[in-house]
Amino acid sequence: MKSKYLHAFLLTLLFMPVALVVEAAELRLSHQWSNKDIRHKVAEIVAKEVANANVDLKIKIYGSKSLFKPREQYKPMTLGQLDMAVFPLSYAGGFHPEYNLTLMPGLVKNHDHAARLSNSDFMAELEKIMAEDDVMVLVHGYLAGGFAGKDKCITKPSDVEGLQMRAAGKAFEQMLAGANASIASMASSEIYTALQTGVLQGANTSSSSFVSYRIYEQVKCYTPASDVALWFMYQPLMMNKSAFEKLNKAQQDALLAGAAKAEKYYLTEAKKQDAASVKVFKDAGVEIASMSDADFQAWRTIAQKTSYKKFIDEVPNGKQLLDLALSVE
Repeated sequence: MKSKYLHAFLLTLLFMPVALVVEAAELRLSHQWSNKDIRHKVAEIVAKEVANANVDLKIKIYGSKSLFKPREQYKPMTLGQLDMAVFPLSYAGGFHPEYNLTLMPGLVKNHDHAARLSNSDFMAELEKIMAEDDVMVLVHGYLAGGFAGKDKCITKPSDVEGLQMRAAGKAFEQMLAGANASIASMASSEIYTALQTGVLQGANTSSSSFVSYRIYEQVKCYTPASDVALWFMYQPLMMNKSAFEKLNKAQQDALLAGAAKAEKYYLTEAKKQDAASVKVFKDAGVEIASMSDADFQAWRTIAQKTSYKKFIDEVPNGKQLLDLALSVE
């Protein structure tokens, strides 16, 4: 009899830990930036909102390239090896050339236009492609950039003629070449030295890179993103679709609520980032120039003959997608 009770007791012990050690589900989120970066803050807002919702869900953030290399995040996310990532979608242009439209000159005019583009039929078409890869967008967001000239201001195409330029992205290189500039391809971290040594006379990159790499020490004039800008790059917070669908409704709702809050923050802070870069350059004694609507249209005209044409020629449904993007006012 005793052995029967002992057996029952042991069975109870065996199954008790299962009930006691059920822990919150944990999602892994990867990105390439420091914890001071706006994109980390976006991830952090989502993680904190989910934690505060008490729905047995945690998001662990792996920043500064600590989990995956920047350009290697998309594939593991499609395979379910990575749950979430904040990264420039154009990095995955090798998987789907349609994504290259998210870093195309003249497609986005300013941050409010970028927000409208994120909620357009154009973005819906891109999201269909993502869904085929088992990926979805949680937080939409674009960051802007501008031009800097070593010896003069750069606002219109004729300003770059004969200059050795660095551009952020292939499409921008194609457009600048179309304006008769010479192209030097390099990482944004190499711009400072290239300007210092005379390898470059001008550069195009993001507002944050212009500041973090101290480009203001090497240039005479800065043309920031303001009411009119040429350079915008789509950098969303994405998630493996199956991982999202496996969550219960309370967890999904918490995640979506956090994403909505983060998206509002992203738009507001992206605008502030451009303005903050202007102050840094001004304080360093650099002249500040502005791009007019006429300048913007002149660049877009060149882009239509170069970057846009190449995209249409190389991507089967390229014209349809480009037209959708251009139709967003």
